Amino acid sequence: MRRGKGEQEAVDPNEPVGYYGLQVGTPVVGTDGRSLGTVQRVVIHERERLLDGIVVQAEDGRRFVDAPEVVSMTRSRVEVEYDEAGFLALPITGGVTATLDQGIRRLRRRR
Repeated sequence: MRRGKGEQEAVDPNEPVGYYGLQVGTPVVGTDGRSLGTVQRVVIHERERLLDGIVVQAEDGRRFVDAPEVVSMTRSRVEVEYDEAGFLALPITGGVTATLDQGIRRLRRRR
């Protein structure tokens, strides 16, 4: 069926997406179905054009989840390979941005 002007195709929130379609703020859940936080940043290996991982904003800080531990990504949620206890055992990080900022500051001091 052809769509007329102004008509939009319905978007399925459970449709799988690639890293390019993952939005900041998407809920992240564990294998036990519990909410772990939200996507704060999608980390991409630019040269290889692959997902490197995601930074999850949890109540107590940010945690990095490596790409192999990402089970599924849809428009409505991301499921990771950890249950709540396993996720909370991950180290709290300043995220990739904080690491890059520290490196840039070091380079500037050397000049």
